[in-house]
Amino acid sequence: MLTVEHVTKTFSGTTVLRDVNLTFEQGVYGLLAPNGAGKSTLMKMLATLLFPTDGSIRWNGEDIIAMDDRYRGLLGYLPQEFGYYPNYTPRQFLRYIAALQGVRRARADKRIEKLLGLVGLADAADKKMKTFSGGMIQRVGIAQALIAEPQLLILDEPTAGLDPKERVRFRNIIHDLAADRIVILSTHIVSDLETIAGKIIMLKNAQVLRCDTPATICGELEGHVWEVPGGMPLGDGRKLLSEVQYGTETRQRIYSPAPLAAADAITPVVPNLEDAFLMIYGE
Repeated sequence: MLTVEHVTKTFSGTTVLRDVNLTFEQGVYGLLAPNGAGKSTLMKMLATLLFPTDGSIRWNGEDIIAMDDRYRGLLGYLPQEFGYYPNYTPRQFLRYIAALQGVRRARADKRIEKLLGLVGLADAADKKMKTFSGGMIQRVGIAQALIAEPQLLILDEPTAGLDPKERVRFRNIIHDLAADRIVILSTHIVSDLETIAGKIIMLKNAQVLRCDTPATICGELEGHVWEVPGGMPLGDGRKLLSEVQYGTETRQRIYSPAPLAAADAITPVVPNLEDAFLMIYGE
């Protein structure tokens, strides 16, 4: 169990996070908030790259700062931009990361073979990474975070640069990993979180606004999200959420505080996490 207890973080007098309290247990947690809301700061504190100004973070009751290397040995971390050596191959780079984490060579080589297959890089294992696309580099980053079989996996924007096929592969990987560890991830691709996260943590005004299941968060908009003809006047507190194209016809997805009159061209739709995000952060 990982607990965040009354954590506040300030930079040069500016409070980025205030009195944050969270409990993480086995499963997938998605961090969801606009840029600048404190997601990366929280993840860096969980990874001991930053330290709380006030409060504490504990692993099974023990302060992670006091645990030092014992905590880092439990941790796998992928930052938004991770450093790598362009002239290394994925195999060489993963061996280097394994050595830094104290993984024995024989065990590391077996683990590397498995991970390269898991992230779809088996055929590129011995090609120099300077020839890779951004999506391939990101897959190497995911593999390096998993090299020591961590009990806690922290992934900051792990789907950045991945194409739709790679994102499906990533979601399947995370689903399997979450069976016996804590996974904490952030991404701007809201549909990824809705698919794989058991709980969504939303930050606003430097504090935790919500920590609930996607179904609970989306359910609060039930009966308020509608699809209407494109160009339909809004008014009456209604908000445009998105537009959908059906052939040559444009449809609007809107929020309405009151039910709309039923009609063939006006239909209620099931709210999704993107709808909730836009309503909470739209202003």
